[in-house]
Amino acid sequence: MKPSSEESCEAEENLKQKSSTLQDLYAQEYYDDEDDDDSDWEPASHFVIKKWFCANCTMPNFDDVCHCDVCGEHRESDFFRYDLSQLHVGGEVVNSYKGADSSTETCTAIGFDERMLLHSEVEMKSHPHPERPDRLRAIAASLAAAGIFPGKCTFIPPREITQEALLMYGASLLFYLSQTLGHHPPRFEVQTQSTPWIISKQFNKREICFPDTYANEHSACAARLAAGLCADLARTIMSGHARNGFALVRPPGHHAGIKQAMGFCLHNNAAIAALAAQSAGAKKVLIVDWDVHHGNGTQEIFDGNKSVLYVSLHRHEGGRFYPGTGAAYEVGMVDAKGYSVNIPWSCGGVGDNDYIFAFQHVVLPIALEFAPDITIISAGFDAARGDPLGCCDVTPAGYAQMTHMLTGLSQGKLLVILEGGYNLRSISSSATAVVKVLLGEDPGYDMSNVVPSKRSLYTILQVLKIQLKYWPSLKPSYTALQSQWGLVSPNNRNQMKRRRRLVGPLWWRWGSKRFVYELLYGSFRLNGRVPVKRIC
Repeated sequence: MKPSSEESCEAEENLKQKSSTLQDLYAQEYYDDEDDDDSDWEPASHFVIKKWFCANCTMPNFDDVCHCDVCGEHRESDFFRYDLSQLHVGGEVVNSYKGADSSTETCTAIGFDERMLLHSEVEMKSHPHPERPDRLRAIAASLAAAGIFPGKCTFIPPREITQEALLMYGASLLFYLSQTLGHHPPRFEVQTQSTPWIISKQFNKREICFPDTYANEHSACAARLAAGLCADLARTIMSGHARNGFALVRPPGHHAGIKQAMGFCLHNNAAIAALAAQSAGAKKVLIVDWDVHHGNGTQEIFDGNKSVLYVSLHRHEGGRFYPGTGAAYEVGMVDAKGYSVNIPWSCGGVGDNDYIFAFQHVVLPIALEFAPDITIISAGFDAARGDPLGCCDVTPAGYAQMTHMLTGLSQGKLLVILEGGYNLRSISSSATAVVKVLLGEDPGYDMSNVVPSKRSLYTILQVLKIQLKYWPSLKPSYTALQSQWGLVSPNNRNQMKRRRRLVGPLWWRWGSKRFVYELLYGSFRLNGRVPVKRIC
């Protein structure tokens, strides 16, 4: 007996409601591996579909094909046989940083430790988790094959960050918030023993409430190592003992906020690096997040902090792309409005020219006016071509050019921290291209014909219009781009306006968390009176 149409609609609605996590969206986009109870279907016959999972991007494929339908990798590819023995000589990592006596003023420092590879799923499933240890192995092997590390880079000895240091950073963050708001807001009470990004807890699979974010007995150590390496790299760069650095770390961090671990992230490494840099003398820190997903955790942590400018370029699609945050009108709160800059792409397929154009007209003008003492890149490579989650089109040359454009800020003090990226070939080649730029190589990108798509141009114009009131340096770019937008046909503009009205799911637009945020810090008055304007 076949189910009725009402039952089918109800089942479909229940499935949509469950698709709230990054892992859920990831799995359901390509296949559903759950066992469905279809015993009431006729005829009662079951077909066993054989499939294999790509070692490069983890996507499932039918058994009768030899190349992955998503990334094109051959099912028997031997690209993923890593040999990391070159990183060690006599049990110690070569090219170690020796401290203040070492002549490293012009070097590039790298942070890495094999113990971060032990962070993995408690129970291995048939479908590999996209945030897997092979991500670090692939990048490390690519750097070794290119003769970059070891060889041309200085190694920062790994160190687990101490609880005392983390409590100090937590107190520092609370101080900035109290200075900005004039009081300790309830959602920022001192609860450092329970905040995931402070790393004071021993994580296990029972403590992670988001099913897309796993943890095992090694996860707490891996998270402390990642945080410690990022903090030490930031301090090393600020002290002048290294020109720049690359943090080859996992688990990633930019989704981890004040009180939650989500989106494969346990602790916010970029936030800890920023606070460490400030403890080492940096007054102003710029964080540029080019991960394809919005860094909701980083924005939440620094939303009221004028000493940290957060700029994110990400897929948004009116709030329908994970995690749903990062709209252009999210600009920060109270006196720190304008210190969150979101460039939300309205569709997939965004490529090099779109990103570089946004850098030219939004990121760099604001960054130059801000004048940071150090720049931190939350470098997710899931906007890369071939990534199974991002579905965008940024190439290694594009990432290299964006890195090169940021080296002109903060007197070259630049720290790159690995975030996402799930196609092993893409992340290894992209990370290697970025490190080459850190070492001083010219990316060789042709800047003579950087033309964005119409949708990207529209997004950039909207961002400029919103941020113009906070950053006067954007006026020339906004005026120039307005004339270019006039060349777009009226039909295209009307279609984009209609799409813009669909601002995402109601659970986010009118959900309690979003409503309270706007009520306290956004377009509503703080005293609870009549709002100045509607949330839109």
